[in-house]
Amino acid sequence: MVEIHIYHRSYDLYSNVEWSCLYNKITESSPIGPALDVKLFCFCDVHLSYSMAEQNFVDYVKICFRSGNGGAGSKHFFRSKHNPKGGPDGGDGGRGGHIILKGNAQMWTLLHLKYRKHIYAKNGVNGSENNCTGATGEDIIVEVPLGTVAIDAETGTKHFEITEDGQQEILLAGGRGGKGNAFFTSATQQAPDFAQPGEPGEESWKILELKILADVGLVGFPNAGKSTLLSVMTAAKPAIGDYAFTTVVPNLGIVKYRENRSFVMADIPGIIEDAHLGKGLGLRFLRHIERNAVLLFMIPCDSSNIKNDFEILHNELCAFNEELVHKPRLLAITKMDIAEPEWQELIKNDLPKDIPYVFISAAAHRGLDELKDKLWSLLHNEKIDHAK
Repeated sequence: MVEIHIYHRSYDLYSNVEWSCLYNKITESSPIGPALDVKLFCFCDVHLSYSMAEQNFVDYVKICFRSGNGGAGSKHFFRSKHNPKGGPDGGDGGRGGHIILKGNAQMWTLLHLKYRKHIYAKNGVNGSENNCTGATGEDIIVEVPLGTVAIDAETGTKHFEITEDGQQEILLAGGRGGKGNAFFTSATQQAPDFAQPGEPGEESWKILELKILADVGLVGFPNAGKSTLLSVMTAAKPAIGDYAFTTVVPNLGIVKYRENRSFVMADIPGIIEDAHLGKGLGLRFLRHIERNAVLLFMIPCDSSNIKNDFEILHNELCAFNEELVHKPRLLAITKMDIAEPEWQELIKNDLPKDIPYVFISAAAHRGLDELKDKLWSLLHNEKIDHAK
């Protein structure tokens, strides 16, 4: 059987584009032949086959930043009709503009920086006569989402991380302005005929890398039910399909809990064996797990070996970052709506012994309250441990 997915554009209003799918099946009587078992994707008048959300999620940018040069000091002597030999009155140069990163809680992607490869701050203005100091160069403030890490592209050195709304960090400092000759006046040097040049600014390629800040991170193989769980427990609307790697970008949702409490859940693309070596979607999205307080491992009940699947997922996380071993973990056995009642007791014998577990079905809304209780308990204990 051949599956043909034909996408067409149903409307194009400003920059919003909605894509619709016409689905056809070609049976064995098709002239194409019964031996084929593939999926064909055809696109009519399109250039993109993924959703706007997938296009708009950018978690890595590399930009050349340059701070402003400092203004030069002035070498000037006061002259007037009644004072032809006045003293030095050269002013100082102005400071060059800084490059500043500022946290913005309303942003969730680096999309606004995707096509900005060069960001330059203004230079400081030179000093002038009458002891006038030059104007300071205008600072460039770059707003970024919380969880953004600034890294030097050449050395790999991590500068800082933006974690709070309104937090400002200087990425590149502007050059200092030079001193004018008036600054060097003294009892022994009453007419200095020199001034300082301004300091040059800094120029460097920097990497801005976004690591999503969430309380709970969903970890599992493709088609483990992660996106379905997120869509049921939150108001998020991730892509859901019966094929591998339906989720190609992280999705966030807020889970409502008792007494008006809530926590943030993040769904990342599925992990496969040797993902830390670049297989599947590779390392690109594993870094988002680093900022999750609790890891929720999700394995479907129809897995041939649940314990082995858990070990594969666990080993992939350890190979990427050994610190992830110390995070609180919970194992969710998913898709229990397709299991017979007696399966649950049989599955328990195949579960890892060192991790709490819960049986759930997102489609049938089974076990979700117990899941919320256990996640909240792990989050609460995590916060108490950090406080200690």
